[in-house]
Amino acid sequence: MKPSFEYAALAPIVIMLTAGVLSVVIEAFVPRTYRRGLQLPLVFVSIAGSFVYLVSSATAILNGDAAMTGGQYQGLRQIAAGGSVAIDGPGMFTQGTLLLVAFVGALLFAERSVDPQGDAFASRASTLPGSEDERQFTAQGWSQTEIWPLFLFAVSGMLLFPVSNDLLTMFIALEVLSLPLYLLAGMARRRRLLSQEASLKYFVLGAFSSAFFLFGSALIYSVAGSMTFGTVATALTDTLQDPILLTGVGLIAVGLLFKVGAVPFHQWTPDVYQGSPTPLVAFMGAGTKIAAFGALFRTFYVAFGGLRWEWRPMMWVIAILTMVVGSILAVTQTDIKRMLAYSSVAHTGFILIALVATTPSGISSSLFYLLAYGFTTLGVFALVSLVRDSTGEATHLSQWAGLGKKSPVVASIFALFLFALAGIPLTSGFTGKFAVFTAGVEGGANALVIVAVVSSAIAAFFYARVVVLMFFTPETENTADVVIPSYFTIAAIGISTAVTLLLGIVPQPVLDAVVKAGVFVR
Repeated sequence: MKPSFEYAALAPIVIMLTAGVLSVVIEAFVPRTYRRGLQLPLVFVSIAGSFVYLVSSATAILNGDAAMTGGQYQGLRQIAAGGSVAIDGPGMFTQGTLLLVAFVGALLFAERSVDPQGDAFASRASTLPGSEDERQFTAQGWSQTEIWPLFLFAVSGMLLFPVSNDLLTMFIALEVLSLPLYLLAGMARRRRLLSQEASLKYFVLGAFSSAFFLFGSALIYSVAGSMTFGTVATALTDTLQDPILLTGVGLIAVGLLFKVGAVPFHQWTPDVYQGSPTPLVAFMGAGTKIAAFGALFRTFYVAFGGLRWEWRPMMWVIAILTMVVGSILAVTQTDIKRMLAYSSVAHTGFILIALVATTPSGISSSLFYLLAYGFTTLGVFALVSLVRDSTGEATHLSQWAGLGKKSPVVASIFALFLFALAGIPLTSGFTGKFAVFTAGVEGGANALVIVAVVSSAIAAFFYARVVVLMFFTPETENTADVVIPSYFTIAAIGISTAVTLLLGIVPQPVLDAVVKAGVFVR
């Protein structure tokens, strides 16, 4: 069979990969003083170009113009790259969400070009190693332009992950998105030992995850004779009770559940969130979860859909553990980043309810939830990066006491994001949880929804605790200051705030869009 590669259908991924290669060339051959001026336009133009092309392609497909994207479509579906990639509604919506998240994440990464300590850091330039020019260059904070190739390759892997239509392609996408994140996690300017420890833990646990996924893929191939999802789904209907098959499904689940941060595969989450640079935590916490859930839903709805009665009990247990453990451990945290890390674990459990539902509403509700959660995560960590003391970021809860009086705007916006994470009405979080819980009830997971409601009540406590600390607790000598952000961070916070409010007040257009997009190609 002659191989085919539909460049038009895969254009968003190709654009980001090409930008990543060009970014490497810039790092290799352009003098340091000019790199930032070239890297930033490359990053933002490539992301914007990919998003515009993706939207125009989806519009053309819905209007029946298959020629524009170079393939034959049925509705919003196409199998591309010799069956390795599936371009369909959930895949395109997830890619669009990822590109939007990447754009806002790039704004936060760009903030690192100006050190928040400003003159205090520049005054220490004489103590830095190297020549005078190198010391001044580093003092300005422009020395980490190597983050941009890693960022672009991570985005490329994220775009490929949720549209992968065979296990081998999915494994490649998993590695492409993960390896840059392992490196970026260890690139904090301050508290470098903590950052490098987080990077090493993330890498080691991620290596185990990848090994489980690859071993599971090999077992599935031994039973089905193929790694393509459509062929696997057909072949598995005659071998439902094969122990090798069930073992393979379990191992693949371990690999994917690690990336979404589900219990008991969540051990990397608090340490990586606490030790990594906050802009990376914002991008990774949103983008990785969106991409991984896209891949998880495609794998278990398309390839393993015929085995739902075998894997649903396992997902029931994991969803319950994830919600309960995430919510309870978050209550015990005194570090704001670790608290938000366990909060993200609890949210993983909420989204797993949509997976357990195994209904079309489960797909559409998860797409909405991931969009809402992604922007809330970006916004909340963007604000965390602004609260600082003389040593850097002030992440201990005691340092947030009275922050509402010292900086009422920042504290108010932060409270809004916390309300969204808690699921308070008129925020995106409420609409997302309502959609997911409704899908769970429709799928017969009533008990799971009850556990989710109780977990949400527990979660509301630790969110409210931070709000009380900021607005109803007097300032102390340990209360941190809020640095003045650059226009990059202001834009990121503004976009995240607007999306959080719009998806809570007028969610219907997006809800209609996810319903239209919520059908996998098989």
